[in-house]
Amino acid sequence: MTYQVKTFNAIAQSGLDTFNDNFKINQTDDPDAYLIRSVNLRDAEFPQSLKTIVRAGAGTNNVPLHRATEAGIAVFNTPGSNANAVKELVISLMISASRNIFAANAYSNNHVGADVSKRTEADKTKFNGTELMGKKLAVIGLGHVGSLVAEAALELGMNVNGYDPYLSTDAAWNINNHVDRSNTIKQAVKNADYVTVHVPKNDETDKLIDRNVIEAMKQKAILFNYSRLGIVDNEAALEAVLDKKLKYYVTDFGEPIIADQENVIVTPHIGGSTLEAESNGATQAANTVMRYLETGDTVQSVNLPAMKVPFEAPYRFTVIHKNVPNMVGQITTILAQLNVNIASMSNAAKKDTAYTIIDVDDLNAENSAELIQKIDQIPEVYRARLIKHK
Repeated sequence: MTYQVKTFNAIAQSGLDTFNDNFKINQTDDPDAYLIRSVNLRDAEFPQSLKTIVRAGAGTNNVPLHRATEAGIAVFNTPGSNANAVKELVISLMISASRNIFAANAYSNNHVGADVSKRTEADKTKFNGTELMGKKLAVIGLGHVGSLVAEAALELGMNVNGYDPYLSTDAAWNINNHVDRSNTIKQAVKNADYVTVHVPKNDETDKLIDRNVIEAMKQKAILFNYSRLGIVDNEAALEAVLDKKLKYYVTDFGEPIIADQENVIVTPHIGGSTLEAESNGATQAANTVMRYLETGDTVQSVNLPAMKVPFEAPYRFTVIHKNVPNMVGQITTILAQLNVNIASMSNAAKKDTAYTIIDVDDLNAENSAELIQKIDQIPEVYRARLIKHK
């Protein structure tokens, strides 16, 4: 079977080169998959052919997840593909802020006269900074990026404290055992010289770093937001900078309220913008598209339960449906009525959405079409799909 993929945001060619011969790129307006970066799809109309959206990057706040789910579209991201890029930028900015590099650069650009050497020798003590060694860093969120930042900080001789109430078992294995753990966010930031935030954007993390958390921070702490806009309350952060509570606020997400403000350093959403990160994300995204369309596996899906089931039978049915009682019973009843024998079946749920994978040995064109039609007619089903083993 040939699948069609539509790409957005100039996806790195390395990712496109990953696709096998069964995939055609940007040759139709009715694609099976979208491969995106930061294009805004929140108000987009999705073609009926669309089965999956894969984001080459971690955040999926540019995708309407609820609407995609109801359309039977599996949404994926590529966590970790740009983690090293973000880590390196945060560490470099931590050093730059500590050594007052930005103020020193502005000074040098404004004093280029003949007496510059003598004057700078007299004035350079204005820019005396501090070293990272021995300082305390609080890392809020210890996932792909946060764990790397914590590791790099330890290698620089810093004392690292972490806070992450949602830490998965897999992520926990990647955290250095020299990272101290806090039970509350205020406990984590209390004595930190630096606070860096690396959590996903959702209802629970909106304005996670608010006035109360900032007030709990050490005087003259430096705050970094390289996660998502809104996780730090920018108004509260600016007030803290103006009141000298924070020495610097450094963020990748600008807003008019923090534009052109002294001791607020804004970068233009470049945390993951390296050639290597874009290549990693595009390649991982392309592999995800192929895996989902060819096998139905949902590892790294953000709106479906993560399932990876060996595909050994000739045919596979996948069903995205509401997580309500008797769904599996209704589906298997239809298979029995059409005299289709089940070789294996798996089912899992993620909140209100469930996903069922059914492998079968014998199938013909007539009963496969009727089977998909009947399953699709179940009111609680979002999408049923037939996959033929390669």
